[in-house]
Amino acid sequence: QVQLVESGGGLVQTGGSLRLSCAASERTFTDYAMGWFRQAPGKEREFVAAINWSGGTTNYADTVKGRFTISRDNAKNMVYLQMNSLKPEDTARYYCAVDLTYYQRRDYVSRHQSGYRYWGQGTQVTVSS
Repeated sequence: QVQLVESGGGLVQTGGSLRLSCAASERTFTDYAMGWFRQAPGKEREFVAAINWSGGTTNYADTVKGRFTISRDNAKNMVYLQMNSLKPEDTARYYCAVDLTYYQRRDYVSRHQSGYRYWGQGTQVTVSS
């Protein structure tokens, strides 16, 4: 069964850093774009960052641009989200997902949840003020 498993969440103070990891159970995921999303209590799930299949193209939500960095290591079937200068408004459950829209399409990344077919269970990030 296809699985994505997130880890690395936790409690951190304002201004701190965390690195989230997403492990994919199948090597197939290395051929597709992947993304990170988050959902805070009482709010809809929102886009955070996305990366194309090779890792050469990335896209970020305006709210995290300059503070978060998405990366991937296809040899390890891993995707990462480095989060720096964390703010209380970053508090949410963070999910990784794989976008199966295009196979190895150069520069393709998407902010739209509709293309993301498999999702992990999420990891909680709490930023205290």
